[in-house]
Amino acid sequence: MCDVWMRATRRPSAPHDHPHAHSPATETISLEEKVLARNDAIAAEVRSRLAHRGIVAVNLMSSPGSGKTTLLERTIRDLDGDRPVAVIEGDQETPLDAERIRRTGCAVVQVNTGAGCHLDAAMMRAAVNKLDPSPGTLLFVENVGNLICPALFDLGERAKVVIISVTEGADKPLKYPHMFAVADLVLVNKVDLLPYVDFDLDACRRHVSAVNAGARVLALSATRGDDVDAWYDWLTAPAIR
Repeated sequence: MCDVWMRATRRPSAPHDHPHAHSPATETISLEEKVLARNDAIAAEVRSRLAHRGIVAVNLMSSPGSGKTTLLERTIRDLDGDRPVAVIEGDQETPLDAERIRRTGCAVVQVNTGAGCHLDAAMMRAAVNKLDPSPGTLLFVENVGNLICPALFDLGERAKVVIISVTEGADKPLKYPHMFAVADLVLVNKVDLLPYVDFDLDACRRHVSAVNAGARVLALSATRGDDVDAWYDWLTAPAIR
């Protein structure tokens, strides 16, 4: 389920079609009902539990193929024991990404959502229960590849990071504003490919700012390692710890 809101709209017939000539030309009644109260309650429970143990959860969201798993592999290896790290892997099917993370030596749990297009707080709680991360852990959550639904579901995380790659359009923030509006950080990945693709990095920054003036934008290459230190500095900033 991707809809957070249930909206009902009623539009009566135009006056010339209606038996009562004095009826208004249009009448719209919008009913917005939040249907994720249970998710939010579980997310609050997860957030409280993690905070009590000093565990920082970072929710990584993107479209498929942006390089989330590659970035995680490099991040885990480069942090190299600076603090405990664990990963929750979200995919519709297969344990492939979890197997990649496991090869780094990092604790990981795979969550397969089946037909679901996102992780939710109940899945997050179950994964945390299974991982049982130690106090002080940096917990990465690799959400299902999707630029719509994951933005709508609070998982109890400390921060939300949206990743796009230069092989996607620079107008992604305008096309998917809800995703970028919730981001604490936007990572533009695969900058090593900039000479070969039509991607305007400055325009992308402007588009992010248009939908979320408070989001920071960092450009990097998870494969080659360009500017990944800025990402690591962000992860160790007091606001995240």
